[in-house]
Parts: sequence; C-alpha cells; structure tokens
Amino acid sequence: MSTHTLLVLYGSQTGTAQDMAERIGRQAQRRRTEVRVQSLDSYNVANLISETLVVFVCATTGQGDPPDNMKNFWRFVFRKSLPTGSLCRLDYAVLGLGDSSYPKFNFVAKKLHKRLMQLGANALLPVGLADDQHDLGPDGVTDPWLISFWQKTVSLYPMPPGLSPLLQKSHPPDDQGPPSAARPFPAQMVSNQRVTDLSHFQDVRLIDFDITGSNIQYNAGDVVMMRPCNSPEDVEQFCQLLRLDPDSYFILNPADGAVVPARLPQPCSVRYLVEQYLDIAAVPRRSFFEVLATLATNELEREKLAEFSTAQGQDDLHSYCNRPRRTALEVLADFPHTTAELSVNYLLDLFPEIQPHLNLSAHPNRLQILVAVVRYKTRLQKPRRGLCSSWLASLDPTQSDVSVSLWVKKGSLKFPQDLDTPAIMVGPGTGVAPFRAAIQERIAQGKRANVLFFGCRSETKDFYCQSEWEEKVQAGHMTLFTAFSRDQEDKIYVQHRVKEQAKLLWDLIANKNAVFYIAGNSKQMPTGVCDALKEVFQQEGGVTEIQAQEMLEAMEKAGRFQSETWS
Repeated sequence: MSTHTLLVLYGSQTGTAQDMAERIGRQAQRRRTEVRVQSLDSYNVANLISETLVVFVCATTGQGDPPDNMKNFWRFVFRKSLPTGSLCRLDYAVLGLGDSSYPKFNFVAKKLHKRLMQLGANALLPVGLADDQHDLGPDGVTDPWLISFWQKTVSLYPMPPGLSPLLQKSHPPDDQGPPSAARPFPAQMVSNQRVTDLSHFQDVRLIDFDITGSNIQYNAGDVVMMRPCNSPEDVEQFCQLLRLDPDSYFILNPADGAVVPARLPQPCSVRYLVEQYLDIAAVPRRSFFEVLATLATNELEREKLAEFSTAQGQDDLHSYCNRPRRTALEVLADFPHTTAELSVNYLLDLFPEIQPHLNLSAHPNRLQILVAVVRYKTRLQKPRRGLCSSWLASLDPTQSDVSVSLWVKKGSLKFPQDLDTPAIMVGPGTGVAPFRAAIQERIAQGKRANVLFFGCRSETKDFYCQSEWEEKVQAGHMTLFTAFSRDQEDKIYVQHRVKEQAKLLWDLIANKNAVFYIAGNSKQMPTGVCDALKEVFQQEGGVTEIQAQEMLEAMEKAGRFQSETWS
C-alpha cells in the first residue's frame, strides 16, 4: 500500500467516533499503511474526488442528525448538483456508532453509505452498524467488521515488504466548527447559587454569567458550551504517577502529516496539557488499554492490559472499569510499572481531549445555566464526580473574579413563531432550563399559550424557580402542572400528570396545532411521557394503539414533537 493512503474521516459528538477513527489509524500503522485521521469538517471535501481509500466513522445525534463536526461535509455531499459518477475512483467503508434503543439508530451512517453509492463510490463491505445495546457492546459489531475491512483492503492493496511503520498518527483539532468554538468568550461569572435545599441530596446550581461585549446572540433552545478543567488534585496525582514536572515545558513537533492540536500553545507546559486538555477523569475506552498494552514491559501488567484489549476480555473490562466508573487516572495507579514508563510523547495517543460540555441556557437576556452537580457512589471508595458540574460548583465569584470561556451553539429545540400556536413543555429536573428560556422569550413576544409540566422530588427541596413560575401563572402567562414524586406515598411523575390532562392536551394538539416538547434525563422519562401521550390520543381521539404511534411519528416528522435529552 505504499502508493495508497488510507484516509479515516470521523463525525463525532462526544468523542466515541473520534476514538474509533484513531483506533483504525493505529491499526493501519501496524499494517505499515500510510494513514491520515481527520474530522469530516476539517477535511476539504472537494478533495474527495481524488481519494482512493476512505473509512467514514459516524455517530448519530438528536433526531437522526449528523454530529456538529460533520455538518458542513453533510450539506456538501447531499448537494443535488453533484454528478452521479463523481466518486467512481473511491473505495470506501462506513462504520456507524449508535444505540438501537433510539428510533433513528445509525441513521447518519446508513444515509451516508447510500449517498456514496449514488455518487459512484465502491463499497468494500456492508455498512457497519455498531450498537451500544449489543451483548458485547459496540465491539460486538466493530471487531468483526474491522477484521473484514482489513482482509478486503489488504487483498486490494497488497502490503509491500520493507516499509517502516509510521510512528505517529494525525491529531486533528476538534475545533473546526463555528469560530466561537475556536475563540470562546471569557464570560465573567456573576453568581453561583445553590437552588436546592441544603437538606436535599442533590446540589443544583443556577449560575449567572455577564456576557457584555461578547456579541453572543442566542434564542430559546440554544445551548452554552464550555470546556471544564481537571481538578488540581487530579493534575498533581497524574504528574506524580508519571514522574512529570508540571512546570516543565515541551514543544509539539508535527510528524508524518500530523497536525498539532490548535488549542495547545507552543511551547506548552505539562500543567496546561494535563489540566485543560487531557481527559484524565473519564472512564477510559478499550483503545486506552490497547495503547498501554503495547507500551508495557512488566509481564503481569502487559498480560492484563492485553486481556482487556480483546473482545473476549470485555466482560472483565466492564466489571473493572465501566461498572464502577473507574477513571483513566485510577487505571494508571493500578498499573504503576507501565505508568512510570510513560513519557509525554504518548499522552496524546492515550487520552482524548476534554470535550465541550453542554449546559442548557435558561434566560433570554442574561446568560444563565442550571447545573445538577454529579456525585454518586460505586463500589470504589472515592465518590464519582462529574467533571464539568464539579468544576463549575467549585468556582466562587464571591471570593475572587471568575472567568469561564464559553460559546453558544444552536440547540435542537425549535419553538413556534406563530403567536397563537401553543407550546406544551415537559421538563422535569434540570430539563426545565430550556423551557424557562422559551417561556420568558415567548411571554416577551406576547405568546401566552405556554403549558409546562415540571417534576422533581419535593416541593420544598428541589422545586427550581418556584416563585418565578407562580408569578407567571398568576399573570396568566402560562399554565403549570407539577409532579413531586416523593411528597406522597405513591410516586407521581410528569407522565402521570400528562395522562391526567388528557382533555386539555388533546384539544391543544388536535384542534390548535400545539407543539409538544420533552427535555431532561434520557433514562426512562422520555419513554414514559411518550407512552402517556399515546394513551391521551387513544383515550380522547378514539384511535388504536397503532394509530396513536403513527400520530406521534407524524408529529415528530412535522416538527410538532421535539426532544432534547441527555444521560
């Protein structure tokens, strides 16, 4: 394959597809194949016509949408003006990463595969549809798919003898989207207020930012993005384990076509790299153990790392790492011989970049976010903490000036422009944040057909923005239904309130063209609310269960049913 270059292009929202793309890049290097790994939007798509071998690794987001870092590519490749045979030179393969519990399972990968064939490209093998719900997780699909891919590729492009392996793959910058991501605004934190009772187990913060002079413009449903930092304690422990001086500096030299990450200064301190770039507090993926295994010289540690890298070892890896939510930093502490041998040269191979975290904006005039501080126990002694929420909670603007670099991107929720179209919003917990922004914006526009279903545990402990809702109800600007799950013997959730309001909801949806929204935790709530809504259709509309499902699907297709959920 000396005369051919493998190009691996990825569309990634949370980093999973990027991780898989880089894994394919490492496999190519071991096969002495020249390889480039890039995000789809950092690649000049006009060059695709001259490529010969490309692997596309794609995630699917939201309602079957492409990830942010492939949206420009997506628009280009679906242009109707592209000639039918324009990609006739291209051999390609598409690997999708998805979750079959979602209705638009691997929609982006399937659609891209079909489009590339329409443009004359030659598919080396069927589209790979990795599934988080598989017994072996996504590896149950990706492992055999990659074996087939390499068998096919090597038969088409035989490997010439005597070619030295490439030592470093490309590390493309992840900030190839809107300019605001590459140049975030340093917003001054004005307040960081706990909005749950001190006796309540959950610490939830309402955080206020001053964005004067930022030129940030946003609408209800848009989201605030920010990159958190690792804690000082984790940074210190990391440097001790690897015997690194945090105050020493290094220069990244690009090799073999690699790209230096745009966010890293040159020269860069070890402290900056570990604190602001490397995601050392995340639960590591299988690729982390693959890289460590290749570097290990201690026999016992190497055997265990190699076992965790195999498909057969995934149950053990899940028990060791995923189930207790063990972090990459804690794994390094468990493999001290291997860790002590690591140098700065390997860190970008081992650790993904800290991903921007999404916080839903909650105010139309001043930028506010509502954040639940993630903290929970597993069988490990040390409590698990959410990186972004814990970092934000630790910032205290009453003690010193606090600045947080942030930017805003378009969210998936779109609210009706028409003055009389009702908006029905179901937002339990912090899911109420985008609806707080929407209701404030709609009231300012003279839109009063606002119906909110809010749920929490207790009216006295975690009823966010209670006085604000009560004022708006009193003024006739909205209708509010609440579900306090622990304030009575039988647990009452928002889906119960939806069913109770069947007559009202049917009238709004069937006769007044209302739009129905869900925001919040993606575990059981969205399914419960959807089931309740279908029961409303059956009860008030006199339709069958199948017809109720078809009605919901038709609403979704028309943009009259929208959801923004997160895990």
